[in-house]
Amino acid sequence: MSSTNASTERSLQDLYTWGVPHVNGGLGRVTEGLMTKGDGTYVEYADGKRMLDFTCGIGVTNLGHAHPRVSGAAAEQCMKLVHSQCSIALHEPYLRLIEGLLPLMPHSSLDSFFFWNSGSEAVEMAIKMSRLFTKKQNIICMGGGYHGRTYGAMAVTKSKTIYSEGTGPLMPGVFSIPYPYWHQCGLPQSTPTSEITSFCLDRLSLLLSQQTSPSDTAAIIIEPVLGEGGYVSAHPEFLQGLRKVCDEHNILLIIDEVQSGMGRTGDWWAVKESGVKPDILLTAKGLGNGFPISGIITRKELSDTLKKGSMGGTYAGNAVSCAAATEVLKVFKDERVLENVKAREKEIFGVLNALKQDGEVGKFIWDVRGKGLMVGLEFMSGNGAPKSMAKRVTEKCIEKGMLILTTSVFEVIRFIPPCNVSQGDLEKGCRIFEEAVREVVREG
Repeated sequence: MSSTNASTERSLQDLYTWGVPHVNGGLGRVTEGLMTKGDGTYVEYADGKRMLDFTCGIGVTNLGHAHPRVSGAAAEQCMKLVHSQCSIALHEPYLRLIEGLLPLMPHSSLDSFFFWNSGSEAVEMAIKMSRLFTKKQNIICMGGGYHGRTYGAMAVTKSKTIYSEGTGPLMPGVFSIPYPYWHQCGLPQSTPTSEITSFCLDRLSLLLSQQTSPSDTAAIIIEPVLGEGGYVSAHPEFLQGLRKVCDEHNILLIIDEVQSGMGRTGDWWAVKESGVKPDILLTAKGLGNGFPISGIITRKELSDTLKKGSMGGTYAGNAVSCAAATEVLKVFKDERVLENVKAREKEIFGVLNALKQDGEVGKFIWDVRGKGLMVGLEFMSGNGAPKSMAKRVTEKCIEKGMLILTTSVFEVIRFIPPCNVSQGDLEKGCRIFEEAVREVVREG
């Protein structure tokens, strides 16, 4: 019997037992077992477990797992054209996706689109384009920022050392300033937002005076809401300050909305609140609701300067992914998903803030923050708080039937339910979370 036939006849459990040793050891997982099905806000495993999913594949399935319209659009496209390669010919879904996205841009100047496969690739392209557009090299990023694990993206990622440990030298010409968050700045938690903003902008001014001259600096890259850095929102004044510096020195502003975009924060783009114009806008994750696609969006006046052939990629702008993403935009509108995000936002913040005021557990909760359904809760560390509280609460939530994740080097748990999560499922998830927190506190 051939090895191929043997593998097809294995039971799911046997397949898992056989296959795990052959999976790259650098891949970590928060659960064991085979996930076999996703349906809306729930996932199922081969052993029959059915779990509430407040991870969305890390902010990807914003419309829930296997949304029938999105999956249906992808299936229909599969029977027409799966792959054409963007350097050979454009296909209809590519242009339909542009047609759908263009009216949603946070600024009318963003009118040139390139689609790729992942957030990391989008960051790589943004770095490349910034250097080509400005004829300058250096990139300024943020402490706590996460942009990916490919070479260039890894260099501008400053959320955890695990992503680049042992891989140096990294891409040169990268400098960083603190993200406007008291933890990142080493300031007291009570520091007013205005002072934190001024502190970080002062660090930027010093950096441009001491380490990377404006004449050598191509771009500043920032997430308007930190993802892997702890679900922290940049205050509009800080983003406006970055825009002013960029305008003064011919530096491009790259807004990375890979995780915060596509309705996650209650609007299409988190940056919109600040009124700041991105020079380059990055999107991915929720754009395809599970189908791999990312977008690099800039101004036509800039992208028209690029040489033909300088952009491309074998699977860039895949027809099936573009068809799925186009349907995502339609579903958001038809099902009033942004309205749901805003309604559920009030409910989840109400529950978490009440927990923060609770006499038993509230003293161990430092902060509840975020926007829309991109919500972070930070526990205290030290000062009598239970050790590894975020990790332990997450593990208990999983035991109780809910997937949820930690984030950052601090004690933070992030809530990323689908943007169309029902009131009932949100209440269920919050109830599981509260039970887990109380149990960890009582265990000490």
